[in-house]
Amino acid sequence: MARPTSRVLTLLELLQSGGIRTVAELADRLGVDGRTVRRYVDHLVDLGIPVEAVRGRYGGYRLAPGYRLPPLMLNDDEALAVLLGLVAGRRTGLLTAAEPAGETAAAKIRRALPERLARRLDAVMESLAFTAPPGELAAPEAEVLLALADAVRHRRPVSMRHTTRDGRRGERTLHPYGIVTHAGRWYVTGTDPGIGQARTFRLDRVADARALPGSFEPPAELDPAQRVLSGLAKAAYRHEVTLRIHGTVEQIRARLPASVASVEEPAPAEGADPHAERWLHVELRAERLDWLPPVLASLDRPFVIERPDELRGLVVALADRLAASARRA
Repeated sequence: MARPTSRVLTLLELLQSGGIRTVAELADRLGVDGRTVRRYVDHLVDLGIPVEAVRGRYGGYRLAPGYRLPPLMLNDDEALAVLLGLVAGRRTGLLTAAEPAGETAAAKIRRALPERLARRLDAVMESLAFTAPPGELAAPEAEVLLALADAVRHRRPVSMRHTTRDGRRGERTLHPYGIVTHAGRWYVTGTDPGIGQARTFRLDRVADARALPGSFEPPAELDPAQRVLSGLAKAAYRHEVTLRIHGTVEQIRARLPASVASVEEPAPAEGADPHAERWLHVELRAERLDWLPPVLASLDRPFVIERPDELRGLVVALADRLAASARRA
């Protein structure tokens, strides 16, 4: 039989998970009657933990909003999820620039765990291997990320100190619509009200962000992730490539995702199957072209190179090498 102290801690764990818990629900989870639940609540209050009584038809008990509990209570699954999340965040570059924060948080959780659970989690961490190398991309500052997230939620303009790709520094005003992570980097996307154009910024290049007076209304049915991908596909690079590929959007996207290329899909003729293969207009930008011929070959679809001429030569050279290899005894 569980001791009263164990039940009190279980009650604290239930309340810590959030929301209002009815007396009947708590009594059922703890295996006691309603009067004992109230006594356990009094124990928590005596310990300085602000448990609030909520009256009414759907009343019960809850923790005071915003209260940060000194003890961290996690079950086995929750502890494993938190530690794996910290490890994955470090590997993929999704932690903020305060790199020691992830290390110290994991250490604190490890020290707070019962020894039995700690040994089991240590076994998982020691046996875990990754096929991808650790992320080495620059991470955003925590304060910048928090300030921009708050501005997105409350639809407030922000002023940012930003460094451009070529190293120029300046200050920008932005109506931020969303924060997006892609390929280990953080981005904020929105509209520059001064020029009325869509803008996307890498957060690791933002040195400071502060909210400005006023508010804005984001566009209806906005998809921040799609906006970032489209912006990356249209970013300025050394080569501008224009293709016509015979196939479906799904076939093309399998090798040329939205972050790499834009696909113009003309309206199908009346009565035609909208999912049938047809000639589609594809545009992309790249610093180098040598990776593109193998990608086009892997598509295995008819294509026409509209520009640049240099790409035609690279495709022919690849075809010659493949043919020579195929004929080799």
